[in-house]
Amino acid sequence: MGASQTVTVDGHRLRLSNLDKVLYPASGTTKGEVLHYLAQVAPVLLPHAANRPATRKRWPDGVDGQMFFQKNLEVSTPDWVRRRAIQHQHSRNDYALVNDLATLTWLGQTATLELHVPQWQFGRTGVRHNPDRLVLDLDPGPGAGLPECAQVARLAREILQGMGLDPFPVTSGSKGIHLYAALDGKQDSDGVSAVAKELARYLEAEHPDLVVSDMKKTLREGKVLVDWSQNNGNKTTIAPYSLRGREHPTVAAPRSWDELDDPGLRQLEYPEVLERVARDGDLLAPLLRGHLASLEPTAERLATFEPADDRLTVYRSKRDASRTPEPVPAPPDAGGAPPPDGSPAAEPTFVIQEHHARRLHWDFRLEYDGVLVSWALPKGEPDDPAQNHLAVQTEDHPLEYGSFEGTIPKGEYGSGEVTIWDAGTYELEKWRDDEVIVTLHSAERGSRRLALIRTGGRGGDDENSWLIHRTRAQPGGAEDEPAPASASTSASASASASASASASASASGTVPDAGTTATKAPDLRPMLATAATPGDITGDGWSFEMKWDGFRAICVVEGGRVRLISRSGQDLTVTFPELQALAGTVDGDAILDGEIVALDPAGRPEFGRLQQRANLRRPGDVERARKRFAVDLMLFDVLAAGGRSLVGEPYDARRAELERVVHPKPPIHVPPAFDGHSAEDLQEALDTSRELRLEGVVAKRRRSTYAPGRRSRDWLKIKHERVQEVVVVGWRPLHAKTGRADPRSMGALLLAVPDGGAADLRFAGRVGTGFSEKDRRTLATLLGERERPDPPVPDVPREELAGAHWVTPQLVGEVAYTERTTDGRLRQPVWRGLRPDKSVEDVELEP
Repeated sequence: MGASQTVTVDGHRLRLSNLDKVLYPASGTTKGEVLHYLAQVAPVLLPHAANRPATRKRWPDGVDGQMFFQKNLEVSTPDWVRRRAIQHQHSRNDYALVNDLATLTWLGQTATLELHVPQWQFGRTGVRHNPDRLVLDLDPGPGAGLPECAQVARLAREILQGMGLDPFPVTSGSKGIHLYAALDGKQDSDGVSAVAKELARYLEAEHPDLVVSDMKKTLREGKVLVDWSQNNGNKTTIAPYSLRGREHPTVAAPRSWDELDDPGLRQLEYPEVLERVARDGDLLAPLLRGHLASLEPTAERLATFEPADDRLTVYRSKRDASRTPEPVPAPPDAGGAPPPDGSPAAEPTFVIQEHHARRLHWDFRLEYDGVLVSWALPKGEPDDPAQNHLAVQTEDHPLEYGSFEGTIPKGEYGSGEVTIWDAGTYELEKWRDDEVIVTLHSAERGSRRLALIRTGGRGGDDENSWLIHRTRAQPGGAEDEPAPASASTSASASASASASASASASASGTVPDAGTTATKAPDLRPMLATAATPGDITGDGWSFEMKWDGFRAICVVEGGRVRLISRSGQDLTVTFPELQALAGTVDGDAILDGEIVALDPAGRPEFGRLQQRANLRRPGDVERARKRFAVDLMLFDVLAAGGRSLVGEPYDARRAELERVVHPKPPIHVPPAFDGHSAEDLQEALDTSRELRLEGVVAKRRRSTYAPGRRSRDWLKIKHERVQEVVVVGWRPLHAKTGRADPRSMGALLLAVPDGGAADLRFAGRVGTGFSEKDRRTLATLLGERERPDPPVPDVPREELAGAHWVTPQLVGEVAYTERTTDGRLRQPVWRGLRPDKSVEDVELEP
C-alpha cells in the first residue's frame, strides 16, 4: 500500500495520506492497516454507532504521541458527513453521525482510533430518543483483572435476566468488560441511570469483597467497579468494534458467555476480531432487533409531538390569530403540523421585510430547521465590508411568514406596515450558534455573501446581540473593500506591520493596540489567564482547552518566515529554529498564539526538557540541544490572518479562523477544545488533562474577545498540581560535608510571591530540592550578577537572615508545593525551573 492514494467511498472522494505511518509502534500497525480494519469491520460496527453523536479520540502521531479529544466537528469536515446538533442550554453544537463507510473512512484518515457514543439515538427528524440500551462498565481496580470482571458480569447477568433483560458481554479493549442490554425506549436517561445505579449498589451490598459502586480509587483495591454512570444522557462509552488507542491495537470486542468462563480470557486485537466476525458474524446483533422499530417516528408518532418540541411557542405567545393578519399556525398538540426534519432544505429561502413599526427596521429571516430564524436590523443590510450593522435575534417565525405583507393592527405586537424588501434562496456555508455565513441569491438585488456574528454572551441580557457583516469575498470571485478589523467595531481598518517592526515596538513597550491602521505594529503581547478553581466556572458558554507546560509564544508568520516572541517581549526565533516549520502549515501571513513544549518519549510535555533549550542563542549550542530535546508548538488562538486583525472578534470566530488557516503537522499542532455547558463538561476536560499528565485546563468564555497584554477573567486557568510562580529574592550557600558553607555554590533559593499586587512582594520561604548540578551552577552565575546588601522584602524571618545573600528581584521561577501556611509560606516546595519567558510583573498568587 502506497504512502497516499485517492479513493471513492459511497460516492465520495477521499484522499488518504500517510498510509505507511506507524500508529501502533509496539505491533508495527500502520494507518493503512487501520483503514483496512475499519473497512472490513464496518458492516458490524456501523449499526451500533449509527445515529448516535460521536465523540472522537485521535492520535495523529501514533499511540505513543499526543492524543486529541474531539466532540464538535471541525471546519474542515467534509460537508457530506452527516451530523446532528445537540441543543445545550444556550447553544447548539454539531456532532458527527457515524452512519456510513465514507464517514468511518474519513475518521480513520484523521487518525481517529476511538469512537465513543451514548446509549441513545437521534431519530430521522433530529429528535433525541430515550436510551435503547443499558450499559454497565465493569472496571477492575488494582489487584483485580478480567477474571474478576467476568465473575461480576455473571452476577449482573442473573439480575438483569430477572428484570427481563438479556445482557451481552464486550471485552472493552482496555482493562474491563462492558455489559449491554436492549431497552424498549420507554424510560429516559435519568430513569435508566437510576436503575443501573441501584443494580450496582445491590451487587456491592451482596458481594462487598468483590464489587464497589463508588469511583473513589481508595475503595477499589482488589475489587471491580460497576460503573453505572455511562447511562447518563451526557456520557459516552467506547463503541463496540472500535479500536483502542493503547500500546497494542486492541478492540472493544463482543464475546460469548462461554468465553467469559475461560481462565485465559484476554483483550482481543483487531486481526482476531476480523477472524471472529468472518466466522461468527455480529455477536451483538440481538441488541439491534425488535426494540428499535418502536423508536422511529412513524406518521402516527409525528402527529403527537409534545409542545416542548415546538420552536414556535414564543412566536404564538406574542400573537392572537383573531386580531392580526400574520400567519399563526396551530401548535402540534392542537392538530398543527409536526416539527419538520432537522436538516435545511435543498434550496432554503430567505426574506428581508421592511417593517415600519414604532421604529423603522428590516427583518432578516433564513429558513432553517423548519422555521424562519430571524434578526431585526435597525439599519438594514450592510453594503460595505467596512461597516458592520447591528442585528438583534428575535423569535423564530413560521415558514408562511416568508410571503407575508400587510398591516399589523395598532396595539398588537410589532404593529405597523410590513413589505417584502427582498427574497430568494440562499447557500449555507456555516451555521453555528454564534456564527452564520450565507450567500443570498435574489432576482431583484443579485447575489451577496453575508456573515452574522454573535457578540452577546449566552444567558445574559445581551445574548441576542449580533452583527451582520458583508464579507470581502463575494460571489463570482468579486472582492469588496477590506473587511473590518473587528466584528465589534463598525469601521476599523486593520493589517499587520512587518515582523521586525512588531518586535522592536514590543521590546520598546510602545506597542499600539491591535486593530489600528497598517502603519502601526500590532500588539504582540499575549492575553493572560487568571488563576481559578473549578468552582469559579459557572454558567454556560465556555470552551475548555488543555493547559500546556511550556513557554508562551506569539508567532508572527510573514513572507514565509516565522518570528517567535515570548510573553516578556524576548525574541525566541533563534532558540527554536525547528518551529520555522510553522510557515509551511499556514495559509498566508498570520499572527498566532501558542505554547512551545518539549515532549517526553510518551508524547507528554515535560518542563524539565524544555529548560534544556532555554536561553540558548549560539547556533552550535542550539543544534546540540535540539538533537536531544526537540520542541513542538501547540497553537490555540489567532490574532490576525490575511492582513485582518481578529482581536475584536469572539473566541469562537477566532477558533474557526485558526482551524481554517493552519494545516497542522508535527511539530505544529492545533489541539482540540472541549465545549463547556456544565460541570460535567469541565470534569471531563480535567479528567482528560490528568490522563494525559498535563498541567490543567484553561477555560475561555466563547463570547470573549482577545485582550493583548491583559489578564482577564474571561480566561481562567485551573491546575491539577499546586504550582506557584515565584520571585527569587536571595539564596543560601550549599553546605559541604564538613558543615561549612561554600559561598560559591547555591544551596537554596529564598522566594517571594505577590502580596495583593506584583509591585508588593512578601516572603514565601525557601526551596532547596529539585536542582541539578547544572541548575546550581547556572543560578550561582545569575544570582552573582544581581547581588544587593539588604533583603528586597520586609518580612523575612530572623532565622532566614543569617548567612543569606540577597539579590534584586528579577528572576522568576516555578515550584511545586504541598500547601500554603497561614503566614504565606510554601510547604515542601520543589524547584521546577526558571521561567525566562516571564517577568516579575507576570507573577500572580495561585488559588
